[in-house]
Amino acid sequence: MSSLKEKLESALHSGLKEIKAAKDIGLIEEIRIKFLGKKGVVSQHLKKVGQLSPEERPEIGKTANLCKTSIISAIEEKKKILKSTTSDKSIDISLPGRRRGIGSKHPISQVIDDAVGIFRRMGFIVADGPDIEDEFHNFDALNTPPDHPSRDVQDTFYLDDGRLLRTQTSPVQIRVMEERKPPVRIVAPGRCYRRDTPDATHSMNFHQIEGLYVDKHVSLAELKGTLLTFAHEMFGKDVNVRFRPHFFPFTEPSLEYDFSCVNCNGKGCSVCKQSGWLEISGAGMVDPEVFKRVGYDPEEYSGYAFGMGIERLAMIRYKINDIRLLYENDIRFLQQFSHSN
Repeated sequence: MSSLKEKLESALHSGLKEIKAAKDIGLIEEIRIKFLGKKGVVSQHLKKVGQLSPEERPEIGKTANLCKTSIISAIEEKKKILKSTTSDKSIDISLPGRRRGIGSKHPISQVIDDAVGIFRRMGFIVADGPDIEDEFHNFDALNTPPDHPSRDVQDTFYLDDGRLLRTQTSPVQIRVMEERKPPVRIVAPGRCYRRDTPDATHSMNFHQIEGLYVDKHVSLAELKGTLLTFAHEMFGKDVNVRFRPHFFPFTEPSLEYDFSCVNCNGKGCSVCKQSGWLEISGAGMVDPEVFKRVGYDPEEYSGYAFGMGIERLAMIRYKINDIRLLYENDIRFLQQFSHSN
C-alpha cells in the first residue's frame, strides 16, 4: 500500500511541476491527458487498487481523489493565467476589422413611424393611453350597447378587477376629449388585444393607428381628403380611396374604406381577389352621443374618426401573406426589411 501511495503522491508532484512550467494552453491539455486520461499515470496506478485489502483501499482512495482534484484545480488556474497573459503580439493589426451587423427597425415599427410622420405633416399630434382600460372608456363612452358582441368574454380579455385589455385605440380619443376642448386633431398608434384565433390574417395581439379631428364645420369630405393623402404618401400617387356604407356604434354616418390595389394598380389580381381594391378599415363622423359623453356640444362641433391596422398596412406594403411572420422574430425574415430604415 505504501508503495502505491508514494506513486500517487509522486504523480501529483510531477503533474503540478509540469503544469507550473507550461507555457501554452495546448500543452496544458497534453498534461491533463498524461496524468488523468484513461491511460494516464494516475489511472494506471488506480488499476492496482483492486489488489489491496479492504482496510487499505479507503486511504488509497483518499490519496487518489486528492491527486485528481489538485491536478484539475491547478490546470484550471493555469488556464486562467495563460488566457490573461496572452501576448497581443499574436494579433495582426494590419488585418481589416470585422464589420458588426447593425440592428434595424421591425417592419411594424417602420410602418408606425412612417404613418405617424405622414399624419404629423397634416397637422395631427400623437396621443397615447393605457393598454389596460375600463369599460367606460373602451365601450360605454364609444356608444357601444351593453349587448354588443365585442363586450363578450369570447371577444375581450377581462381582468379579475373588471378592467380589460383595450380592444382598440379608440379609448385614447375619449381620454383626449375629456381633457381638451376643441379643436382636437390627434392620431393614436398602439397595441390592442382581442380573443381572435391566430391565423394568416388574425392575431390576439396587434397594432392600430386611429385618428380624430374635432372642430367646427368638419365634413366627411375632409375625412376623405385626409385618407387619400395618407394613401398617396404611404403607397404612392396612383392609389385611390373608396368609401362603402357600414355601421359602427361611435360614428354616424359610418363607412369602411378601401385603397386601390397597390399590386395591380386597381386592374384586378389574386392579391385583391380580382376586385382592384384592398380593404383597409373603418371611419366616419363622430356620433353626437359620443360628444355628449365627453362634454362636447354636438350642435357646435363635428368631427371625424378613422382607424386602420398597422399589420394590415405592413402586409400590403411589403407583400406579406401571413401575419404570423411579423411575430416569429425569424432573423432571416426581418433582415429583408433592413434597407427600408
